[in-house]
Amino acid sequence: MTKLDKWKLIKSEMVLNHRWCQVRKDEIELPNGKFIDDFFVHVKPDVALVLPITINNEIVFVRQYRHAVDDFFMELPAGGFNPEKESAESAALRELEEETGYVVGEIKKIATLYDRPSKDTNRTHLFLAENVVKVGEQNLDVTEEIEVILIPVDEVSGKIENGEICVAGTVAALLLGLNYLRK
Repeated sequence: MTKLDKWKLIKSEMVLNHRWCQVRKDEIELPNGKFIDDFFVHVKPDVALVLPITINNEIVFVRQYRHAVDDFFMELPAGGFNPEKESAESAALRELEEETGYVVGEIKKIATLYDRPSKDTNRTHLFLAENVVKVGEQNLDVTEEIEVILIPVDEVSGKIENGEICVAGTVAALLLGLNYLRK
């Protein structure tokens, strides 16, 4: 295996620092000696995503509008968090309850993934929650309008294959989580 070298950071500055979007411009030196003076990095919070399964073997999904691509998507409950202020597990539990009204006593971490490490800084922490129960109503942010949908576990693969479920983090959590349960 060939030894690879890291890129050398020469200079870095935040060129957009808004509460909803942060972009950093890095000047870097490549291992081959070439320089790039405008490598842009999207600085994003980590994400906690939970695969919640009810005692009736149904998965709790949220369906919501995503403005960037102007469409509605079926996803697993998830949300951003600052890992310096909150654990991934507590963020996952919080997002599950806020977005769906469901709770669970214990969750299991199944993976930590990177969506797009070439340009984004964040990690996505995937959790499995079994035997979730509905205890209340949603407690949504001002930007959220979410429909809660229950889908039997045995119907999920078909919905991935036909494109009804097509968000990368959700698909990864479903494949990893359901595989974990088969063991």
